Amino acid sequence: MEDTLPKIRGDLEFIPVRHEGRQLILIRDHLGLVQEGRAVPVSLYQVMALLDGTREVRDIQAALIREQGGVLVGLEEVAGLLKQLDEAYFLDSERFRSTRGKIIEDFSAMGERPCSHCGKAYPNDPSELGRRLDEILVGVPAEGSQGRRVTAFVAPHIDLSVGRQGYAAAYRHARDSAPTRVVVLGVGHQMENDFFCLTAKDFETPLGVVRTDKSVVENLTRAGGDIVAPNDFAHRSEHSIEFQFLFLQHVLEEVSLKVVPVLCGFLQACLSDYSRQAYLERAKPFLETLADVLADRTEETLIIAGVDFSHVGPKFGHDRPATQLTDESEAHDRRLMEALCALDADQFWEESRRVNDQFNVCGFSALACLCEVLPASDGKVLHYETWHEEPTRSAVSFGAMLFEEK
Repeated sequence: MEDTLPKIRGDLEFIPVRHEGRQLILIRDHLGLVQEGRAVPVSLYQVMALLDGTREVRDIQAALIREQGGVLVGLEEVAGLLKQLDEAYFLDSERFRSTRGKIIEDFSAMGERPCSHCGKAYPNDPSELGRRLDEILVGVPAEGSQGRRVTAFVAPHIDLSVGRQGYAAAYRHARDSAPTRVVVLGVGHQMENDFFCLTAKDFETPLGVVRTDKSVVENLTRAGGDIVAPNDFAHRSEHSIEFQFLFLQHVLEEVSLKVVPVLCGFLQACLSDYSRQAYLERAKPFLETLADVLADRTEETLIIAGVDFSHVGPKFGHDRPATQLTDESEAHDRRLMEALCALDADQFWEESRRVNDQFNVCGFSALACLCEVLPASDGKVLHYETWHEEPTRSAVSFGAMLFEEK
């Protein structure tokens, strides 16, 4: 093991689960280097938690001896464990970074973004997928847009079967407009320190290829400058946009669409001051350029935000189960949606600042962008619910919203 300060990868997800009466930690790796479904005992996870990049091997040895009540742990034993963790791609090591660099290079060279979740989160067969989408959308009456132009809507990005009512509530309104271009704001779950990530790649799905408006992507990339990710790798396995494309292709199958895929990063990691003013100071040229795209009437442009709301419980870093948190988190979500309906960006930010984003609203950055760029519109909530994941004692909320031109 060549690193003197071994460190666990920062892009892994660690999820507490119970299996056959045992408490385990499930590890998820968006790169696919860690075997899918891999879980480790809590005792090993506690050792891994020590590897934060600040401890040398001797420090780790000392910590292990303390945790084991003074039982001697040899340096060779620690080195062997670190070697095993590195071979399993758990460590942020030279071996991992070299492998990751090759994966990024290969993806960057592609002209199209391959379907990532087909055959896993939804059927790979086009006919079967079409039936699945019909099952989600069937029986949901279209309320109509009351003669006003639909400017935007908010849809979930949670698993299709879990979020079916939210997806149906949102996408029944896609037929109320005939967009020739759709801007889709997604959540960059694997983004680190960038505000936005764009791609000029077309997107493959079982229903065909979604064409990207490359000129708009180029203009936004130029306007964003250093707040735009230097590569498009965050799109490789991101589902928040991919799921929206399935519904767009299915509902608007007769329409020739161009899309603008925009992933939004986590603003608390990007801003030294978590405030709307600081956001606008950095992102204003990008937001103004996107607002101009939406205002351009030579194209009928619709904007969709594929987001979920609060994430609560031990899976998301809380020390209490979701059942003890959802009263507070749902009230928080409702206040955010109320501010969005009024396009009151100041109130939207103030509500998030009030709770210091303690409920992990993963769609906040995409909704903050929507709030700044949308033409004058009236919003309304179409659907809202919370899904509980019993094995992890955690929960995720999601909803659907509609915006119509004033």
